[in-house]
Amino acid sequence: MDIGKKQLLLGFMITCLLASPLGIATAAGADWNSFHENAQHTGFTDQAADFTPTAWYFSTQGAIKSSPAIQNKIIYFGSNDGHVYAVNMEDGTKIWDYKTDGAVISSPSVVGDVLYVGSSDGYLYAQDIKNGNVKWKYKTGNAIESSPLVQDNLVYIGSNDGRVYAININNGTKVWEYNTGNSVRSSPVISGENLFVGSDDGKVYALDKDTGNKTWEYTTGDKVQSSPAVMNNTVYVGSDDGKVYALSATDGTLQWNYDMGKSVTSSPTIDTNDNSLFIGADNGKMMCLDTRNGVEKWNFTTSGAVKSTASILDNKIVFGSNGGTVYILNKYNGNEEWSYNPGYGVINQPMESSPATYGNMIYIGADDGSLYALNNDKKTAPTSVYVYYIGGAIVVIIALLLIGRAVLNRRKKNE
Repeated sequence: MDIGKKQLLLGFMITCLLASPLGIATAAGADWNSFHENAQHTGFTDQAADFTPTAWYFSTQGAIKSSPAIQNKIIYFGSNDGHVYAVNMEDGTKIWDYKTDGAVISSPSVVGDVLYVGSSDGYLYAQDIKNGNVKWKYKTGNAIESSPLVQDNLVYIGSNDGRVYAININNGTKVWEYNTGNSVRSSPVISGENLFVGSDDGKVYALDKDTGNKTWEYTTGDKVQSSPAVMNNTVYVGSDDGKVYALSATDGTLQWNYDMGKSVTSSPTIDTNDNSLFIGADNGKMMCLDTRNGVEKWNFTTSGAVKSTASILDNKIVFGSNGGTVYILNKYNGNEEWSYNPGYGVINQPMESSPATYGNMIYIGADDGSLYALNNDKKTAPTSVYVYYIGGAIVVIIALLLIGRAVLNRRKKNE
């Protein structure tokens, strides 16, 4: 059943329930070319001077867990309906879409005129950004949920077949692969000569980016689905054992760790100007830690698990929660500036997608199948389809109350 039908059915069910007695290339402005903008995970980019933003939403037929990439005022993302979408980021109109044979959880990377993205059908796709036509595709042994990283004519990506791959961007041929032994959902980053990535085998790996040879490995207490961030020769990453780790990029020795209290599948965001690391956990906490020693600066409790990775927007951070809300917090003290829930607190859909920020605009996907564009400067957001369901339910309730009153009045007259 597609998302449109699901939404109609959901609206009908809610109405019935309430009515019942139970009641790399740079554009004019800086672009956001890949998962979380860059290897350092600063998560911010400037807005082009001629960009005129509006709040909108764009609906697909499946949950959006993929995080958007931006180039030349076009936003690219995947959906669990199997499509990769290119949408005009000023007004939310579709430019093109391409259908793969599996859910697209992977976040696209855009370099020059080519988009790279993985699919649950096991393929890594290289597509023309003008029309979505496939230039080449490379088949791995299982679904791809990891997001690609492109550097020096190679695209690096993990696969649920347990391997990390380096693929030639010109022809889609494999240059090397490394077998971790379990699914690689974590997305790789590169610093210096090494690629850093996590695996479901519970380890963080440093691999030579040219050969795939292992430089070092570090064992955590559970799966590492979180994607590493690197700053000042330190690798920061979360683990399903509930901890955030700071490791030496040189040899993998532990610098510090911090216990979040529950699984950490969210990836760290680094504020390079303030020695701050922002990361969420499945207990609904968003934490700000000092990158130098892991000391907590502040924490904020949300309405659900935080699997979304935060983005930095001026003096704020932006992220989604599985409680269905996008939060915008002051990055220095964790105070809530404002928030947006497209389900209006009644119909809550998880937001696991990590937002892309572009000047004053915020772009984030949700499990309801929509990509939302929010204007942070005006604190405005689109009126989602759920308002009509809720409004319809209220109308039904009022109508039933009026009918009930009329019936009671009739009975009184008859008595």
